Amino acid sequence: MTDRAFQAKNVETSEQLNQLLAQRTEAELQREVSHGWTIAATLVHLAFWDLRALVLLEQFEKTGVKLSAMDIEVANEVVQRMANAITPVAARQLWLETATRLDQRIEALPDSLIDAIHAAGNPFNLPRHAHRAEHFAEIQKVL
Repeated sequence: MTDRAFQAKNVETSEQLNQLLAQRTEAELQREVSHGWTIAATLVHLAFWDLRALVLLEQFEKTGVKLSAMDIEVANEVVQRMANAITPVAARQLWLETATRLDQRIEALPDSLIDAIHAAGNPFNLPRHAHRAEHFAEIQKVL
């Protein structure tokens, strides 16, 4: 039996972050979290990694599950630079839409694909809540 306990945590963490951010102003979303990352840029970062997971799921369904190389430091640097071109409100919306789509997509996965992802060494983490919770804590401190 495939363990799906992480799915409820994924949704719960997304809802907590959304509640924290729902009524925030653009100025609040531009506050620095750490190391030059603003709240808005952090949301773009989360959206990027969730969107990558969505794309990987699409590929896995077509060609099977396999590891996907990624230079995390370079990807994060690119995301941080791109985030400067996105308004804070658009960053919040991008994150929310992407997280929601991914959570729904993961919930719809057959057990066989979840098991294949685990067997392949987790090309991405299905328990998205851990990454989201890490940044939720950072954002919560700033707000």
